[in-house]
Amino acid sequence: MFVEMIDLKYLDGLKLLATFIDGKVIEYDVEKLIKRFPQLSALKNRKLFVKGKIDKGGYGIIWNDELDLDAMEVYEEGTLVSTISVTINQQVGYEITRSREKAGLTQVQLSKLSGIDQADISKIERGIGNPSLEKLKKIANALNAKCEFHLN
Repeated sequence: MFVEMIDLKYLDGLKLLATFIDGKVIEYDVEKLIKRFPQLSALKNRKLFVKGKIDKGGYGIIWNDELDLDAMEVYEEGTLVSTISVTINQQVGYEITRSREKAGLTQVQLSKLSGIDQADISKIERGIGNPSLEKLKKIANALNAKCEFHLN
């Protein structure tokens, strides 16, 4: 199983709050991980700790070339604090953003390849657009990706 982290906030101490694509909001204390992996003790430096970013695929948090944390660790070992509603438009927007970035494209470049206005791509990626299936197919074709929907 793979889960995608879509948002990250830093709390007091070495705690963080991660939101996942399925809407789960999970609190995780990095301190307990440091006990298992002393090489992560550099994260006790607050300035370094708060500089962590979600990697482009949502696979985890990266601080530098030597320090990272897997999203699955946070998801499985953290504490569920709430669940938010994630709309289909937000999920689609997240997937398009992730695919576009993975392809190394800007929104402007994707606009040119797909024939869809950049402002519309921006709205779709932010989850506030309501794209037709035809637009989604054009975007998928421009990204050399499949346009599939799975109902759970």
